Amino acid sequence: MRYFKGMAMTVMMSGVIAVATGCGSDDSTKVGNAKGEGSGSSQLAGEVIMDGSSTVFPIAEAVAEEYMAKQPQVKVSVGSSGTGGGFKKFIAGETDLTNASRPVKEEERTLIDEKGIEYTELKLAFDGISIIVNKDNDFIEHLTVEELKEIWTDNGTVKKWSDIRPEWPKEEIKFYSPGTDSGTYDYFNEVILEEKPMVENATLSEDDNVLVQGVEGDKNAIGFFGFAYYAENKEKLKVVSIDNGNGPIEPTHETIKSGDYAPLSRPLFTYVANKAITEKEQVADYTQFMIENAGELSEEVGYISLPEEEYQKDLDKLKEIKK
Repeated sequence: MRYFKGMAMTVMMSGVIAVATGCGSDDSTKVGNAKGEGSGSSQLAGEVIMDGSSTVFPIAEAVAEEYMAKQPQVKVSVGSSGTGGGFKKFIAGETDLTNASRPVKEEERTLIDEKGIEYTELKLAFDGISIIVNKDNDFIEHLTVEELKEIWTDNGTVKKWSDIRPEWPKEEIKFYSPGTDSGTYDYFNEVILEEKPMVENATLSEDDNVLVQGVEGDKNAIGFFGFAYYAENKEKLKVVSIDNGNGPIEPTHETIKSGDYAPLSRPLFTYVANKAITEKEQVADYTQFMIENAGELSEEVGYISLPEEEYQKDLDKLKEIKK
């Protein structure tokens, strides 16, 4: 089953609607004495508020739907304002969890500490940033990391494909990139651009579906986003293999999990406020459910599960918070 339903999320399960909201979660209450079907033993009520990475969004959406089917009186809201946008809301105390396609930055960590928020980092899955071009592009099969850097780094000129390889068309390159609040943007900027400025004429969006549509509609387009969005749209797009010095490697389930698809393979995270775990039973229950089901559901939406021992480490972290 696929869980992509558009980036402005409204999920309805068992009469419960989950919508992005700007307030914190209510305290939980137990409903009746019947054995629950979530990770806890009772039926719960209340809210779980999470936001953040659009790359992680498909996993979070899938988990939210499954959880609300088992705990129908818990409303799980999942937003997708980007990794940076999610951390801003987390720092402001507006969310219980924030999803990220990169580790928390030092400056974000400082702001979190200044607010006195204790938090825990949890890993969910592996991703491989996929470089995609228009389906009708018949001249690109692979790019070296250096060529990828040359394409995307701003040099003050309008770039043509023939600037990269002389035998390629003398056509202007059209660029589609995640927005600056995206962890995918940050990761690409760090490992490919090496902190140099990106081309100024790129179309930026926190909504990966906008990037899909942009590349699909322009023969001279190039873009990048998480592997799940390519997997969901591979009939519409063409993926480009990347040569990091060991020959061209296409992003696949196997090459991402093995790390052969370098340097664009990476882990995906969620960060949870420890206070939300200790004070809101529905948040603790949901977070445990998320970790217990992240492997299976990440595979269903197109990402790659972690080794089981990694999920067990996350569950052990949650136990420590609850003590």
